[in-house]
Amino acid sequence: MAVEVDGLTRRYGAFTAVDAVTFTVKRGEVFGFLGPNGAGKTTTIKMLTGLVRPSSGTGHVTGLDVSTEGEAIKHAIGYMSQLFSLYHDLTVSENIEFAAGLREVTGERFQRRREWALTMSGLTEHVNRSTGELPLGWKQRLALGCAVLHEPPVLFLDEPTSGVDPLARRAFWEVIRQLSAAGTTVFVSTHYMEEAEYCDRLALMNRGKLIALGTPGEMRATMQETVLRVETENAPRAIGTLAGAEGIVDASLFGRALRVVVKEADQTAKVIRERIEAAGLRVRSIEIVPASLEDVFVSRVRHAGGAMIS
Repeated sequence: MAVEVDGLTRRYGAFTAVDAVTFTVKRGEVFGFLGPNGAGKTTTIKMLTGLVRPSSGTGHVTGLDVSTEGEAIKHAIGYMSQLFSLYHDLTVSENIEFAAGLREVTGERFQRRREWALTMSGLTEHVNRSTGELPLGWKQRLALGCAVLHEPPVLFLDEPTSGVDPLARRAFWEVIRQLSAAGTTVFVSTHYMEEAEYCDRLALMNRGKLIALGTPGEMRATMQETVLRVETENAPRAIGTLAGAEGIVDASLFGRALRVVVKEADQTAKVIRERIEAAGLRVRSIEIVPASLEDVFVSRVRHAGGAMIS
């Protein structure tokens, strides 16, 4: 296993940030780490990357103990945060050279890895350009290239696509899949549900606890409620008629339709139709649709006591 965690816990005084978390990550796996703000994701990642020692429990990354071998872990892994860890006053080439120096990547290996990083990031023709002038998507891929220059067996990505446009995010994930296919284990935290679909397995945290673990398909299969798509005229007005209706867990606008999460489909569908038609609006159709990962995410967090309010 690339990552093994058993009962990992971190306390700050009376507050438990991470509470007895247990999971494993296979070699070459893309492992998604999800959870609302305050769920314990960042603290867990800090323990796994050697930045914070656990209060109790055990954890190993590439066989190294997170409690006693933090410095060795820092040198063994790759790490990239949403801040990208680049020096904006350096050129593209200088940032790569600096990262290589930190990781002792020299000689022929440096030339080979430098060429790979420039090609992957699309910056071959911009080596002397100031990094601060680069578009965000290019900065992102350059930071990724610098993070894996030393070809680490495990790569930690902490919300790496925050603020990046959808096309740049897609290109970035293509590189992640290539790294995974070549054997790199990728541990990535994200709040974009479409990115979670790209992961081999997912872990969902809430209030410091691990509340769900499995593939995206397994996650959707565990959804306790049913999702209905309601086609009606004047959807913004129709959604207001459903407030407080028995059996409705959540209702939201989805394009020109309503997406309604219910406890029981048949009976609640009748209630939905009656409420909307009582307001003088026509209901075109009501159908069950597959739950999305976002539906599962919201449902699981709700059943686990809701997200912490900061």
